[in-house]
Amino acid sequence: MRILNAGHHHHVQGGSDRAMLRLGELLEARGHTVVPFASQHPNNRPSKWDAYFPPGVDTQAPSPGDAARFVYSPEARREMRRLLEDGGPFDLAHLHIYYGQLTASILKPLVEAEVPLVQTLHEYKLTCPVHSHRSQGEICEACAGHAFWRALPRRCNEGSLARTALSVLEASVSRALGDAHHIDHFIAVSDFLRGKMIEHDVAAPDDITTVHNFVDPDHFDPSRQRGDHVLYFGRIAPEKGLRTLIDAAAPLTDLPVRIAGTGEQREALESEVARRGLDHIEFVGVRNGADLWDLVRGSICTLLPSEWYENCPMAVLESLACARPVIGADIGGIPELVDDSVDGRLFPSGDVEALREALVWMQTHRGEAVEMGRRGREKIEERFSPEQHYRQVREVYAEVT
Repeated sequence: MRILNAGHHHHVQGGSDRAMLRLGELLEARGHTVVPFASQHPNNRPSKWDAYFPPGVDTQAPSPGDAARFVYSPEARREMRRLLEDGGPFDLAHLHIYYGQLTASILKPLVEAEVPLVQTLHEYKLTCPVHSHRSQGEICEACAGHAFWRALPRRCNEGSLARTALSVLEASVSRALGDAHHIDHFIAVSDFLRGKMIEHDVAAPDDITTVHNFVDPDHFDPSRQRGDHVLYFGRIAPEKGLRTLIDAAAPLTDLPVRIAGTGEQREALESEVARRGLDHIEFVGVRNGADLWDLVRGSICTLLPSEWYENCPMAVLESLACARPVIGADIGGIPELVDDSVDGRLFPSGDVEALREALVWMQTHRGEAVEMGRRGREKIEERFSPEQHYRQVREVYAEVT
């Protein structure tokens, strides 16, 4: 097959970018031709197709032109049409997160060229104009997949009326341009996400399939040793529940807690840990590659105390691939990945006492934690491997071609 693989970046800036690039590699390894389409960026991976990439949108310090292209990009529409003429025909286009950079302007050329459209949904953009179902630090479903204006009085985008208005405008324009009805089939990365799309009438049950993310277990060396610390690795942001983790771990002074990563909340949480004299909790900065996996393998377990609707977090799959169990909040798609008391522990999201109990259990049952990790590794090999992912994606492709 000849497949157009489209998303906002052709480099890894977030989990959806990694998923898009890994899918392209997986398809090419199985003999398919994959043509990428993304916005221009100096960090992009080299591609013979990058001459077709439209200019990117600066979302950090946007100019008026950036704000306009965030809603609708004539350049992306033009370059998509040019790519279809020069690089086609395509058997299908697989879209990922394309709004904000490419925008829904790319849909019309694809529909006019009669290219079947599949989209992997990595978050909640189609049901929430700020993509997260969070408002003012709380879970929110007020917009219910269509009444995006309800975000305005709540100032859902970082408390800013201007930012929220732009998000509402973008969501409304995208819906009018067919971000729901022009897609032939959706892939949800969790059953939870699939359920939300159906509940809010964005997709019919027959038009959306769950295909979880995948990891290649051959790329992860599993550990069979008892660990000596617990570990969170990922973005340091309010919705990740790290303040709950700190409160839960505060009295457990003989349990080392490592927090790897960076983000908007890091400085505030580091200051709080120092002020409270919590010397057993350490922020270790950004870790990548072998350095990160050594930290994972050396842990008793890893942690995901999220307080938003996580979908299919790669940190869980990567931990299990390293044969480390996971303590996860029972929210969003996390319970689809962690089997309570089998390969990890689940606790009510935001519950400090329940998280503390899970931490103490792991600390005092390190041998059983090793066995949990072994079972987690087996689950990855059986259910979340590249082979399984490819089979499921091909079944979706067969639905639309």
